[in-house]
Amino acid sequence: MSWFKSLISISVLKQSLKPNNKTPVAITNPYSLTHLLKFSTGTEEAGLGPTTGGEKPRVVVLGSGWAGCRLLKGIDTKIYDVVCVSPRNHMVFTPLLASTCVGTLEFRSVAEPIGRIQPAISTEPGSYFFLANCTGVDASEHVVHCRTVTDGQDTLDPRNFIISYDKLIIAAGAQASTFAIKGVTEHAIFLREVHHAQEIRRKLLLNLMLSDVPGVSDEEKRRLLHCVVVGGGPTGVEFSGELSDFITKDVHQRYSHVKDYIHVTLIEANEILSSFDDRLRQYATKQLTKSGVRLVRGIVKDVQPQKIILTDGTDVPYGLLVWSTGVGPSPFVNALEFPKAPGGRLGVDEWLRVPSVQDVFSIGDCSGFLESTGRSTLPALAQVAERQGKYLANQLNKIGKVGGGRANSAKDMDLGTPFVYRHLGSMATIGRYKALVDLRQSKDGKGLSLAGFGSWFIWRSAYLTRVVSWRNRFYVAINWATTFIFGRDISRI
Repeated sequence: MSWFKSLISISVLKQSLKPNNKTPVAITNPYSLTHLLKFSTGTEEAGLGPTTGGEKPRVVVLGSGWAGCRLLKGIDTKIYDVVCVSPRNHMVFTPLLASTCVGTLEFRSVAEPIGRIQPAISTEPGSYFFLANCTGVDASEHVVHCRTVTDGQDTLDPRNFIISYDKLIIAAGAQASTFAIKGVTEHAIFLREVHHAQEIRRKLLLNLMLSDVPGVSDEEKRRLLHCVVVGGGPTGVEFSGELSDFITKDVHQRYSHVKDYIHVTLIEANEILSSFDDRLRQYATKQLTKSGVRLVRGIVKDVQPQKIILTDGTDVPYGLLVWSTGVGPSPFVNALEFPKAPGGRLGVDEWLRVPSVQDVFSIGDCSGFLESTGRSTLPALAQVAERQGKYLANQLNKIGKVGGGRANSAKDMDLGTPFVYRHLGSMATIGRYKALVDLRQSKDGKGLSLAGFGSWFIWRSAYLTRVVSWRNRFYVAINWATTFIFGRDISRI
């Protein structure tokens, strides 16, 4: 790089010696070429090198989910430079994702750009967002290895690079659990990302239009228009409720030729909404059945292109299969050579540190308390991840203010109060302007439980206030009003 530095110096010197310049010109733009020299290049792997004494300590966040984005929002960028590495440049507001599948909401209403959550990555010279996956962590060298994300074969080849960190936060989330059932990955659609919702919407509308084509047999129409949801948790129940509303209010009006063929089946191995109060579960079962959702208790054995097979031998033909059976550790988390908590998550202590290494923390669905802490693993919920992100941001800000932001500088520091999670309750919509609100702090605890239209109003009000930005709150409110007045959009785009 010495030749590049010389070239810059010569260019600046030539500019300063021009006749119309009375004083030498200095490069003051923070995005100048000299600033870019911090990206190491050459024979070694390119990337961001270690921070120096004249720079702010660097916090690297892996992931852009609830935990990572809440930390990005709360971190003090006067103390730290922040670098976010994620395969998506937005956060997904997952509680409303099911509504986008049937046109109740537009997709952009549930996607919040990272640059709006933490403006420093767009404006500060030492803060960045990289559209990439982390491929490895070298804790001894305080370095993460990354590879850029590409869209298909017609784009540029992926590039490998490294980032040195002072503090590393692993918030890489989890992946959908398939329980090693054959055919799930190939034929089912998950509901965790915006592109999943887009795929579900396109598949649903395609099947509706194909079933209306002359010559299609009644049996094939029933298969094409059979929507099967596997998993009776909040996501599966909410999607089933949204789908039944879509069928009742929109399909029956706009696809009257095939309205008698479309139906929804929800398959669950045990009870639906197992974490909710018994009375609320019974209410949900009654309302879903009344709205036309067929509830089946069973375990999936095999998934084939046009049908699923249950363990009792029952064949269930389908046109659309949505898989929502919980989450498990991702391959990236499994590959990390750090101690694991029960269930395969990254093990952390009471302060959300990975105790076997320095300056590494883990939050969100990818982390869990080590058995040595005596704490149980927390559920994979948005409110858990958000609370952990907020707590850790405050901890890092405290550490940074007393000089502990640099690598290996907070080894003996007192981190104060450990993280404590208090459950605020659970909510789920079940369609037909009805929802469930369970305000108990635990499954066996006591508390207020509500169901019906009032709960639906609470559900909508609560999530409208929890949407990250005023921009998206406006989008959501307008989408709800538009759907109520004009119905759902059925365009296949």
